[in-house]
Order: sequence, then C-alpha cells, then structure tokens
Amino acid sequence: MTTEKNIIIVGNGMVGHYCAEQLVTQGLHETHRIHVFGDELHHAYDRVHLTEYMTGQDALALRLHEEDFHTAHGMTLHLGDRITKIDRENRMINSEAGEFPYESLIIATGSTPFVPPVPGNTGSAGLVYRTLDDLDMIRSAAEGVSDGVVIGGGLLGLEAANALRVLGLNVSVVEFAPRLMPVQLDDEGGNALRRRIEDLGITVLTSHATQEIVPGETHRHRLNFADGTSLETDLVVFSAGIRPHDRLARDCGLALGARGGIAIDDQCRTSDPDIFAIGECAAWCDRVFGLVAPGYTMARTIAAVLAGEDAAFTGADMSTRLKLLGVDVGSIGDAHGAAPGSTSYRFIGEAEGSYRRLVLSADGTRVTGAVLVGDNSYYDTILQYVQNAIRPPADPAALILPRGEGTELLGADSLPDTATVCSCHNVTKGAICCAIDDGCGDLGALKSLTKASTGCGGCSALLKSVFESELEARGITVDRSLCEHFSYTRQELYSLVRVHGIKTFEKLMDSYGNSGLGCDICKPAVGSILASAWNKPITDPAYIPLQDTNDTFMANMQKNGTYSVVPRIAGGEITPEKLIVLGQVAKKYDLYTKITGGQRIDLFGAQLHQLPGIWTELLDAGFETGHAYGKSTRTVKSCVGSTWCRYGVQDSVRKALDLENRYKGLRSPHKLKFAVSGCTRECAEAQSKDVGVIATENGWNLYVCGNGGMRPRHAELFATDIDSETLIKYIDRFLMFYIRTADRLQRTSVWRENLDGGLDYLKDVIINDSLGLCAELERQMQDVVDVYHCEWRDALSDHDKLKRFRTFVNDSRPDPNVRSIAERDQVRPADNMPEVPLSAGPKDWTTLCSHGDLVEKSGVVAWHDGAQIALFYLPAHSNMPDQVFAIDNHDPFSNANVIGRGMMGDLKGQLVVASPLYKQHFRLTDGVCLEDDGKCLRTWDARLKDGKVEIRARETVPVLTPA
Repeated sequence: MTTEKNIIIVGNGMVGHYCAEQLVTQGLHETHRIHVFGDELHHAYDRVHLTEYMTGQDALALRLHEEDFHTAHGMTLHLGDRITKIDRENRMINSEAGEFPYESLIIATGSTPFVPPVPGNTGSAGLVYRTLDDLDMIRSAAEGVSDGVVIGGGLLGLEAANALRVLGLNVSVVEFAPRLMPVQLDDEGGNALRRRIEDLGITVLTSHATQEIVPGETHRHRLNFADGTSLETDLVVFSAGIRPHDRLARDCGLALGARGGIAIDDQCRTSDPDIFAIGECAAWCDRVFGLVAPGYTMARTIAAVLAGEDAAFTGADMSTRLKLLGVDVGSIGDAHGAAPGSTSYRFIGEAEGSYRRLVLSADGTRVTGAVLVGDNSYYDTILQYVQNAIRPPADPAALILPRGEGTELLGADSLPDTATVCSCHNVTKGAICCAIDDGCGDLGALKSLTKASTGCGGCSALLKSVFESELEARGITVDRSLCEHFSYTRQELYSLVRVHGIKTFEKLMDSYGNSGLGCDICKPAVGSILASAWNKPITDPAYIPLQDTNDTFMANMQKNGTYSVVPRIAGGEITPEKLIVLGQVAKKYDLYTKITGGQRIDLFGAQLHQLPGIWTELLDAGFETGHAYGKSTRTVKSCVGSTWCRYGVQDSVRKALDLENRYKGLRSPHKLKFAVSGCTRECAEAQSKDVGVIATENGWNLYVCGNGGMRPRHAELFATDIDSETLIKYIDRFLMFYIRTADRLQRTSVWRENLDGGLDYLKDVIINDSLGLCAELERQMQDVVDVYHCEWRDALSDHDKLKRFRTFVNDSRPDPNVRSIAERDQVRPADNMPEVPLSAGPKDWTTLCSHGDLVEKSGVVAWHDGAQIALFYLPAHSNMPDQVFAIDNHDPFSNANVIGRGMMGDLKGQLVVASPLYKQHFRLTDGVCLEDDGKCLRTWDARLKDGKVEIRARETVPVLTPA
C-alpha cells in the first residue's frame, strides 16, 4: 500500500464521520490509507442533541464513536488541524500541520451559521448556535443575566431558544417571516406552533426585522426593529439560516451551485473527478440539503462508488419529525401543497392546540404531504402513504382525525417491500424480509445484521411488528415468551400468580419456570407482578434481587451513578414551608434542582450513602416517596381549577389530590401519569396522559390511554359528564384491567392499540361489565389502596435494610469519582479514575468485608487500595457451595461506578451481571461483556472463609479474541 492511495475526508462532523464508517463497511480501509481532518478539537459528536449539553450532559455522551474507532481501522484522525488549501494539480491538501497527497478527496465541511450584517452584532450580541464551543460561549454569556433573544424562528432557532430556556433565561424569538418555521410549516401550522411555544412563557415576535443592536438602558443590548419598536436583552443568538462552507472549493476553482455550495453530480463528484462533496457544503441540482439524513445518503453513495459499485444520489426526502421545546412538529413531503392542483384536509384542535394538514395529489389518488403540530403519532402512517404511493382510504380525512374516528393504522403486512422501516440507516421492509429468508430468526440478530433500529430507535416498534408478521407469514410460530427462564407472557404469569397465590420468585420459578436464577428481563417483571398483586414492600429481602437499581434504592439512577430524589407533591400543591425544606436539603447535599413536567421538584446528584439522610429530613418535613423510580403511578398534574381560575368549572386541585392519594404506589407494567383540568381549556394537558380528567358543567369527562414519549398518543374520550363516584369506579376498573392484561413494559397507549375491538371493547368491559370482572377489579384496587405504605419510611425504620445504602461496605468514604455540580464543567467523568493496572491487587488472600455485608443473589461494593470491587453472592444451592464473585465496579460503557448495583442472573447458563445503566451483560467468572467481547472487566478470585470475604489477584488476564 503506497501513501498515494490516500482517501482524505475534510470535515469530522456527523456526515464526515458517517462517511468514514461507510468506507470501513466497504472494506476501503484495507486497501487505502484514510485520513480524517477536523477543525474542532472534539471527536465527532451528535449535533442533533446539542441542547442536552446545556442540561449538564458531558460532551463525551454526545460522541458518535468509541475513542479508538479510527486506530482500530487503520485510519488517521487529525483533530484541530484546519485545511488551508487544495492543490488540485498535484492532488495535495495543505493543512496547518503539513501536506498530504490524495487519490480521492471528500469534502464534508458542512455549513456555517448565517449572521446578518446587523450593526452591533458582536460579543454577547453576536452569538451563534452550532458547535460545542458556541454553546460554551452562550453559557458564559448567560451567567448572571436574565434575558436572551434568538433571531430566527426556524428549526435551529427554536433549538437555540430551548437552550436559553434551559439556562433559566427569559427568552424571546424574533423571526423576519410572518410565521415560525416558514420552510416546513404553513400559516395555520406556524400559528399552532406559536401558541404552544407562547404557552411555555417564550415571547414570539414574527414579521420583525432587526435593524441594529445598540447598548440598552436596563439590559446589555437593545434591538431596534424596522417598525420602530425595540426590545432589550442581555445576549443575542443568531440562527437566521446556514450557508454552505465552500471556501476551499471556491479557492481551488471548483464549480459552485447558483446559490453557493459545491456543485456535485449523481455520484457526488465535483467538477474535479477526484474530489467529492457531501452534506451541507454540497449542492446537488443547485439544491443544498439542511438535514443530516441526505448527507448520510450521499456518504453511502460515495463509499459505494469508490468501492466500484454502481450507485447514485437521486435526492432526499426532507420529511422531518421533531420535538421542539417539548412540542411535536412534523413535516412530510409536499407540506405546503405546492404541486399544481393539490387539495388539502385540515384538522384544528383548538382545545389541545394541535393542527394537522393532509395534502393530496390533484386526482386524489396519492397522499403527497402533511403538516403536524402538537401530535406526531400520525407521522409514521402518513409517511408510509407518501413514500410508497399507497392509495388513501375512501375518506382521506380519517388519516388526520383523532384516533377513534376511524383512522386505519397501516399493518406491517400492508407495507410494500420498498417501504423504509429505518430511515437512519435506509433499511427497507424488503431488506428485512431478505434477512429473515436467509435464516435470521432473532430480533436482536436482525438489528445487528441490518442496522435497523440502531440509530435513533424510533422505528423499534415498527421493526418488531414487521419481523413478527413476516415470521408468521412463513408459518413460523413467534415465540412471545417473556425470556429464556419463563415460557409464558407477562399476562399469563400474572394470572398464575393471582390464581395460585404465588408470592415469591423462587416459587414461581419452581412451579412454572425453566430453571435458573432469572435475568434482568424476568426478575423486574415478576417483581412488578408480585407488587401489583400483593403490594408487599419491595424492600423485603426476598424481593431485593428482583429489583432494578432504581427500585432497590428507591431513587432514579443518573448517568454518572448518582441518584435523583423526587418526593411526592400531590397535584402539584405545596406549602411554603415544604418548599423551604427542599431548598435546604438541596443546598446541604449540593444537589441540582429542577421542576419536573409533573409539577414536582427533582433533586439530582445524591450519592448512595446520602439517600437515607436526605429522606430522613424529607419525611420529618411531611413528605413521602414519590415513586418516581418505579413502574407505578407517578404524578397527577392539575391546573388551579375553580379555586383560582376565572374559567374553572370544577375543583381540579382537590380532584387531583384525591386521585394521587388513591393510586399512589400502584405498581403496573409501565409508569402511569394522570392529569386533571378544571375546564375544557385543558391547561393540565389531560389528553396526553394515561388517565385524563376534564371538568364540565355537569361533572367530569374521562380520557384514557394517552402518553408522550417516543410514540406520543392522544388519550381517547371514554366517558362524559360522570360524577365523582363513577369516575373513581371506572378508573379502578381500567387500571386493574390494564395491569392484568398488558405486556411487559407496555404503555397504556400501546396496550389499547393492541386490544381486539379497540375502545368499544374496552368500554364494554369497564362500563358494561361484559366479562363479569368489574367487582373483582374494584376489590383488587381497594386491597392495594388499603395496604399502601411509604417505602422510604419502611426502609428507614429497618436497620438491616439501611445497610444496603452504603457506597462501600468496608469504608465510609464517598465515591471519589463522582463529580459535584460545581465540578461537572471542569472535569470529564474519566479524569478522576484511579489508574489501577489489570494486574494490580493482592497476590495473597486479603480480607475485604464480612459475610454479613453480602446480599443474596445481589451485589455490594468494597473499597480496596484505590480499586472499587463489586461482590456478588450466590448462596449454596443444588449441591453447590456458597460462591462469591469479585469484579471491577467500573462500567466501561458509561464511565460510572455502578456494576455492583446491577442485577445478578444467568443467560444461557452463564452467570452474569447486567449493568444498571445500559444493560450490557458481564460474565461474573471472567468479566467479559456478552454484547461486546472487546470489553472486559477485571475479576479477582474470591472466597468465604471464617465468616469473612477474601480476594486475591488473578495471575492471568483473559485474552480477548474477536467473535
């Protein structure tokens, strides 16, 4: 291999890195030397989720690849090395570090923010929102000030507004056009989005042209507008569009598009056949694409072309599905109906602030576009109609009418082979079918083989549906067993537990299981079933091994291994005295505080050993557990109702308090959220909840089976103008029927979609008692209500239970690798990691702790000479003596010290621990990761002797070989 056979990629953004991955996929790293140049010092990162960086997420979490990706594939990565010149005649590039020859050059320099030439746009009045460094500058400018302005109301502008809002600023958005997102939305869609954003407290100024920025009187700056008005602010972020970063191409004489960008053909070649361009710097047919998906398609095209394949870029679908400032926005195909003769159907839901437009071709035989604001649950179905030219139903309006008005969701068997299932990796239904025909009969293997659902994950439900449908079409029985340990569904296990009075995991395994310890799928599922059926304390020793870390320690684990604390604030109602206590606790323990979407206060950053102290103070102040850590009733959101609001017709606060206090602690297949609105103005957003209640002049309207998340769905109207007694009766029945029949981790919305007979069937069961179950369902619910207990109060009164809340069982120190809030922006998670070589540790047996410090079939952590050692204890069974396993506590996938809080179990006969953060499985015997055998944790020999736990270093470290 000669150095002349170089492929050089200029640009290390999302598209540039994806191109490098595609070159590897084509095997070009084995025949060429590949160099990647990036201006930034950062490794390639996900710009789509930049706002998360503002919330305190470390830049490492946004990285698109493992740190050794380039080295592992023989590539050379040049960070912080700017390309200054392309010498086309000699086929060389000049960088700040030297000269490099190329055989093929790929320009992926992206775009730059457009900053209009407004006088005064410098310093804190000329910020942009594009890179991590830009966000650092915004964060610095926001310190100690109150107001921020974003100039530009497009996609990036609204993302920037969200970033300022995260920083706690009062935010205004200034847009020159008469509506927000003018490229993607029509007038009605822009107005609907505006109303939603203004409801969040953000000021929106459309049809405003900024003429100059001058010093302000009460703030740093004043924006003077063309209409004579002005606005004062402390910082200004420009997001007025992008411009292709085509300077290198201009300087070396490459042809450009009419409006900028590097002109490319269908093979992404520029006017020089040895130079290619992809992403936002490229102009195909004089069109520049401002989304990442077209750039990915261009990257795949180039890799195929360089590998000698026949490939072409023929344009890209600019359909987008986004959540901006928490508001769903979707734009599909010809969203504006620009094609001659187009006709449209529109649905405007003023009560919930939603808008949907469906665009049809002139002859009405094709769906050509759509606009969605406020509810993207319609997106997948409409996208398939557009992309695959599926003939619309007899009444096309049904595609955008509220569910329950006859909308037909496309089944997996209705999709043609050309239908795109995974847009991130361009995986079609046909490709999935081919993989199944080639013998792929496992969903996990299918994902690995096709890459489907390994991007954003938004297509996972559709992929599963297609996979199962295709297996059944081939006469293959789809195994819906819970896991390898139980050949039953969750519904069947729930029935077995209730009918036979089973109250332990061991009894269920002995009677109906396939033997083994269980795993991180069946253990939590059975734990949830036992809690739902009998409402036993989850902190009982028999239940501890069944719980994920959140339920084990009754707090939500965060990405750095600390926990968040969420006390119950029923209905959002709280006294000044309790607010003061929350502030005092947060200050004492150095916790980050945030108001949640469910009207509670979340305290972040608590270490394990701090949880009992925090909860002691909270319980003394009258708080109780909020069950935010469990698959259970979370919150009942409310407006102020008739108590304060001039529009309120019922006391929504009192009703919310009644509901939350009745259903608190109820364990279910998935989390449950409620809301109560005091009138049809719907300020509590009840129609997006699992259980929604809206006041009327004559009583209450009940809505069910709504939710937000990755598959948002509006709740459906279930009963109207009912009294309070009937309301409680229907909710009791509905929840218990859901708990009895839903699948593992199945939201009420998905459960409802899978019910044969739909909403009418559910009404028949709950209202008309068609199955004769209602009396039993009500009795079960009352049993749960009658034995409610605060789990934290139980734990604090039990010395043995409190022993679990120790960071180290043999040392009182806190975890030295956890950063405080003040440190988080200065130190990366891995910077504090103690440097302990693989061979480090005692050569002779060394005592760590006592036998009594261990937890049966679960883990604890011990400290030894700078190392954190997770200890897992398997008591004697089946002629096997007591066993102790010692393994490194550091999770290599999250850089957090959490392995000791993972779930112990077995998979295919191998003893494993599942990391509590991202669920990778590590063998307890040798530390090898089952999902990635390139990752291996240290292990030690361990034993029990004279009531003590002893360890010693192993002489050899397992050698890892590729699978």
